[in-house]
Amino acid sequence: MSVTVTRIEADQPAAPPLRLMVVLCALMGFASISTDFYLPAMPTMGKALHADAGAMELTIAGYLIGFSSGQLVWGPLGDRFGRKRPIAIGLLLFIIGSIGCALAGSASAIIVWRIVQACGACAGVVLSRAMVRDVYGAERSGAMLSTLITVMAVAPLVGPLLGGQILLLAGWRAIFWVLVIIGLLTGAGLATIPETLPPAHRSHRDMAGVMAGYAALLRDGRVMTCAMVGGFYYFGVYAYVAGSPFAFITFSHVPPQRYGLIFGAGIVAIMLANMANVRLLPHFGGLRLIRWGALASAASGLVLAFAAWTQWGGLWSLALACFVYVGASGLIVANSMARAMAHRPDQAGAVSALLGAAQYGCGMLGSAAISVMADGTPRPMANAMAVAGCAAMASFLWLGARSDRTTLRPS
Repeated sequence: MSVTVTRIEADQPAAPPLRLMVVLCALMGFASISTDFYLPAMPTMGKALHADAGAMELTIAGYLIGFSSGQLVWGPLGDRFGRKRPIAIGLLLFIIGSIGCALAGSASAIIVWRIVQACGACAGVVLSRAMVRDVYGAERSGAMLSTLITVMAVAPLVGPLLGGQILLLAGWRAIFWVLVIIGLLTGAGLATIPETLPPAHRSHRDMAGVMAGYAALLRDGRVMTCAMVGGFYYFGVYAYVAGSPFAFITFSHVPPQRYGLIFGAGIVAIMLANMANVRLLPHFGGLRLIRWGALASAASGLVLAFAAWTQWGGLWSLALACFVYVGASGLIVANSMARAMAHRPDQAGAVSALLGAAQYGCGMLGSAAISVMADGTPRPMANAMAVAGCAAMASFLWLGARSDRTTLRPS
């Protein structure tokens, strides 16, 4: 694959394409590795820290608080100061938060350090998406985001499996020490690639200008369509992330080491859907693929709720419905992000931050809802995913139709 980095500062050499893609994959993967690694250890952590399932599920909600709110800060900073410096600071925060989790003595302490960890992790995620837009432009960014998501999906695929083995061999605290090492290695990789946003293309807005920019994005029908579909969808995704360890391990008696296989099947679904998305984009366009993804999430969510309440099909029906729901990510996430950033190229960092905040903010609500409704069965998880999928489809039909009648800036 031939890649030319067209917006890199003239005094810096272009990074080899493979190295650039590896670093971008690592940065985008921080959203998943920060959580997926310790999912199999959650029941064990709860016993060690004398915390119930609801308290442990709040460690995910706390992470999402930092992850969603932090993006709103890092996005404009990346537009103003370039991408690399904010990412480097974020990696430092991620390392500090991971050390805090490894040393924590209570569930409440882990929640606090998870917020710190998330505030740092989200810098790499939000600005790596903007870097893709810097390098590949409007026409290729959707396909490249899908390609990168497919590659970096290896992290959540092996994360629960590796986390389960680390738990078995060295205990749950070792999982967070592994995250410290990953943060250090990613920082070393970041130092080897050039800046993708040269000074001539940077924003010079002050804080008032940043707020005005966000207000303008909130009034933009096309941006808000992408934000709402992704937000509702992620409500269901993180209901699955928070609820599945207890739905499968506790209720269905799946061994923690084998839970990673079920969770990994969802990651395979994401990879397959993203690979299909790259091939389908030139023929059908991003908007139609977003609609298909929203429809798949609604249908699979309803099937999941039916299976959870009637116990029809047992473990296999639950796992299959989750497989389809999670796979819809391949059609929704990259296309909605690329469509919104192409519409507002001068605010690529802010747009990426706004959509990311909507996604992970709704994800926080999804995981928090599971912690409140937890009853030891898969029903709360299934209910949340069904509602989320239907809401994503409804918001696409409503906002998508209105966006064409909204005054929009040309792409």
